[in-house]
Amino acid sequence: MADRWASRLVVVGGIVIIASILAILFVIAAEVYPLFKVPTAELVGPPIGGSAGGAVAAGPLGVDEYREVASQVLSGGVLQLTDLKRGSVLTAVPIKGLDGATVTRVTDTGAGKYLVGTSKYLIGTSDGRVIPLEIKFDVTYNDGKREVVAQPSFGAPSLLDPGRKRPILDMASTASESGPVTVARVGPSDMVLQTVTETKALVGAARREESLTALPLSIEGEITALGLDRRAEDLFIGTSGGQLVRYDLRERASPKVAEAVTVSPGVAVTALTFLLGDRTLLVGDQAGGVSSWQVLWPHGRLTRIYQFQGHQGPVIAISGSGRDKGFVTADAAGGLHVHYGTSGKTLLSMREGGGRIQSVVFAPKADAVLTADARGAISQWKVNNPHPEITLQTVFGKVWYEGYGEPAYVWQSTGGTDDFEAKFSLTPLIYGTLKGTFYALLIAIPVALLAAVYVSEFMHPNLKAYIKPVVEIMAALPSVVLGFLAGLWLAPMVEKVVPGLFLMPLVQGIFIVGALLLWRLFPAGIRTRLRTGSEVLLLLPVVVLGMWVSFQLGGMVEWALLDGNYRGWLLSAVGLTYDQRNSLVVGIAMGFAVIPIIFTIAEDSLSNVPQHLRAGSLALGANRWQTALRIVLPTASPGIFSAIMIGFGRAVGETMIVLMATGNTPVMDWSIFNGFRALSANIAVELPEAPEQGTLFRVLFLAAFLLFCLTFAVNTVAELVRLRLRRKYQYL
Repeated sequence: MADRWASRLVVVGGIVIIASILAILFVIAAEVYPLFKVPTAELVGPPIGGSAGGAVAAGPLGVDEYREVASQVLSGGVLQLTDLKRGSVLTAVPIKGLDGATVTRVTDTGAGKYLVGTSKYLIGTSDGRVIPLEIKFDVTYNDGKREVVAQPSFGAPSLLDPGRKRPILDMASTASESGPVTVARVGPSDMVLQTVTETKALVGAARREESLTALPLSIEGEITALGLDRRAEDLFIGTSGGQLVRYDLRERASPKVAEAVTVSPGVAVTALTFLLGDRTLLVGDQAGGVSSWQVLWPHGRLTRIYQFQGHQGPVIAISGSGRDKGFVTADAAGGLHVHYGTSGKTLLSMREGGGRIQSVVFAPKADAVLTADARGAISQWKVNNPHPEITLQTVFGKVWYEGYGEPAYVWQSTGGTDDFEAKFSLTPLIYGTLKGTFYALLIAIPVALLAAVYVSEFMHPNLKAYIKPVVEIMAALPSVVLGFLAGLWLAPMVEKVVPGLFLMPLVQGIFIVGALLLWRLFPAGIRTRLRTGSEVLLLLPVVVLGMWVSFQLGGMVEWALLDGNYRGWLLSAVGLTYDQRNSLVVGIAMGFAVIPIIFTIAEDSLSNVPQHLRAGSLALGANRWQTALRIVLPTASPGIFSAIMIGFGRAVGETMIVLMATGNTPVMDWSIFNGFRALSANIAVELPEAPEQGTLFRVLFLAAFLLFCLTFAVNTVAELVRLRLRRKYQYL
């Protein structure tokens, strides 16, 4: 009865453990799944508003962050406000300062991406003037109900073409650190640059100085689109001939054409805008093409980064997200595409069922796309895409990030600016995990296996009774203690004796062989007084002496051959930098943690080899060393392989030693003198500060899922190999 109950208890315990592991896997998978869900878009209700008189919308849409109030300037000279929540037109506010002129162009200065609750526009008129427009969305709560009220205010008009007062055909404007900068197109290839310098005085009113500069441009055809970055350093000009021209405005007094590239030969550029951060330029053309471009430094060359899925008709509008690197493009036939600039992927495709799209805007929270047709009627698409930056390519492949000269594997989850682009490549972390494991096992496997063979086959039983428990107790040392010692004590010490460490295997080998030859010179009467299997007691002082000599020789070699500075020699001769917390330190510390596991299991496997196999080998004339290598090791190989695989799993999942003994730099370099960042350490560092259900939060669960899969695959392969070895040597 006791046996039956014990058997059932063991079975139930095993089932509970397996169920627990599967439950953990299910929770991890449930957190990872939303990262790769297909994005969706849903049209919210019928179009709202629309001018009964058929007035044509003249400018871009504006919307508050809660998507309750939309704004747009109509060519009839009014600012139309629309209540999206109730589906009605609120009011039409006359534009101040027109003075009989008509609206010819409206441009968004892009301030809405960086100022929450505020939109800024410039209104161009038919007599060469621009009128600033600022719309603030005030949010109030009455009886727990949110109410959004748009507060428009018009600035003083500014004349950009005082001589001829030509209509403003197109504009690009931004507010730089020194003051507002505006570029206006007043002819087929004529542009005017307005620079406003505002100087605050300690006493009295601030000084405001305006200057107008003509920007000459010799091109075939005419200017069709303008784009000005937020720093007012580069002006991009699209032409009807398919060229993209970059004007350098860094010296405002003498702007100059920096370069010109061809987007699509003979196909007019129709739309230009910037992604969040104003580093990546988005280009749409007459043939429906959409591409992204960056100025790559230090050469300062305009380079095409990605070509996105195209439209069936000309691209008439592009709107960037204020949350991330996403953007939406619209064509004249009513097609809408949602793209992501970092991955180069088109995420969604929608099509308007109504009339011609005139303008489009990405909602401030990137959760909706709003469009306006030729009559000013507004349609709203609700977008569900919480993790647009995540694809298999961005997680595991090379990605061309802003500011990089070429695609790269990068992990950098946080930054110092609002327009920072999070980089979630897990490849450097997988690389670092395998790198740390490799160097740890490189040290642990030889030491542990040779020690196991010696203890099992050659050490005196009395010594073995003390040595083996001591080594097993080493496995109980907390990894946080080992990591603390490795980071604060071992790393500085290793830095001083690196040349000696690399000389140590050679010096120790010479000393041990020399000690053996010297021991054999002693008379047999003296040698027989030492019990067989106790030779290790004589080798201990030899090993300690060899370590001391290695460090002394290392210092001599450094001064004689490495100019007295091995770190400088590594950098100049080999091109390697030495970080104090590096893979060498991790290999020593984590190897120390893995050695007891491999040693214990391997020694048990060797000790469990039947004694009659050893007796038979010795009886046939083999010596003890031949017996150990030819008989005992092959027979115990399944257990030894299991010991190595368990040590591998211990090294892969190690967290605290890796966290404290490396610089936690996610770099991909096999150099033993550089640090790395492992998957487990990255989870420990990032998870406490990751917003729950956010992209970083779920990517960390993906890292945990990869660790789970890695250990599962390794254990499965290890079990298959172990069973094969067992079948091979079971008849010995």
